[in-house]
Amino acid sequence: MAVSHLECKECGAEYAPEARYVCERCFGPLEVAYGERRGSAGDVGELRRRIQGGPQNIWRYADFLPLAGGPPGPSGRLASRVGLPAGCTPLIRADRLAERLGLGEVWVKNDAANPTHSFKDRVVSVAVARARELGYGVIACASTGNLANSVAAHGAALGLESYVFIPADLEEQKVLATGIYGTNVVAVRGSYDDVNRLCAELSAEREWAFVNINLRPYYAEGSKTLAFEIAEQLGWELPDRCVVPVGSGSLYTKIAAGFEDWRSSGLLEGELPKMNGAQAQGCAPVAEAFAAGHDVCRPVKPDTIAKSLAIGNPADGPYALDLARRTGGSVDAVSDEEIRAGIRLLAETTGIFTETAGGVTTAVLRRLAERGEIDPGERVVLLVTGDGLKTLDAVRDSFVVHGIEASVEAFESALPAAVTV
Repeated sequence: MAVSHLECKECGAEYAPEARYVCERCFGPLEVAYGERRGSAGDVGELRRRIQGGPQNIWRYADFLPLAGGPPGPSGRLASRVGLPAGCTPLIRADRLAERLGLGEVWVKNDAANPTHSFKDRVVSVAVARARELGYGVIACASTGNLANSVAAHGAALGLESYVFIPADLEEQKVLATGIYGTNVVAVRGSYDDVNRLCAELSAEREWAFVNINLRPYYAEGSKTLAFEIAEQLGWELPDRCVVPVGSGSLYTKIAAGFEDWRSSGLLEGELPKMNGAQAQGCAPVAEAFAAGHDVCRPVKPDTIAKSLAIGNPADGPYALDLARRTGGSVDAVSDEEIRAGIRLLAETTGIFTETAGGVTTAVLRRLAERGEIDPGERVVLLVTGDGLKTLDAVRDSFVVHGIEASVEAFESALPAAVTV
């Protein structure tokens, strides 16, 4: 898709489509603005056929992504798009989960099926492709874990030097799954917001592509591919409701923007889904502002097992609040115990083991069901954005292991209910 310029979301100021993320006039965030969408004015059927005939990854949606392309690489693919293939993850109908919650139709979008087992592979694919178009040779990020995994892996796949900055108290599994790719891991003593401030300073001093800072406008566009896939997998239809985790608020708002893109291009018809945001009580600035009726978020100090959502000062918080209200949705926060119960509920009813962020969305879905806010006829999509193997400590001691001697008698003594099965 042809990128026209970068535009401030607050004052509308325009900038060249380069590596920048904040408005010089009002310090508002910048986002990508497009010229004429390729295919948007043409036949919708032809556009659908082109998408369906595309590769089994996010590049099937190239008409809706902010890249110029580039010369073909040795394999015949565009040079900017060589790397780990992200996207085309399963959308699974979860009838047993729906039955447990008393709902009609629930689908789980399982983005743990990406190369590094989280949705971050989508945004990193787009950001790194744009970084290469702009001539960068070093990629970097500030991360709560999943993004670090993805930047390290994509850097390794493309032969790019990488630096990942993480809070020093990050889950061990995420640190191990980052360092193995040969990246430079920098553990900062402080919160994610401290890490982000440091990286913002470094991005001003070094010719590095910080995917979620100076390349953030392009990076954020990758989240739209979740909306594209959901709609395509539902037979070119919109869901009635989406339950999405909220950290910075970017994923939440960009999924809605993706649906809007396809509505404006004629690929979809109908109302925008109700958008329900999900946060952990230990870091819930958006949920607290929503409950109080505020339009801005008060920064908080994170204290939750859901570290991937532990962003105390969310950049897209005001836009998330507006989206929730505009679509008739909400932003809820759940306790750590509810998160653990959500992880267990999803696993027991779908066979999907999610990290803590998916426990947050599942727990919020349960709460919405208990409040009676979901109509029986609604089609609900629950977002699972990462794999449970990344946050094993969250489920430690949550089930019983029966230790026995190697005999039938010992087995039947330990599990007497199994005798009558």
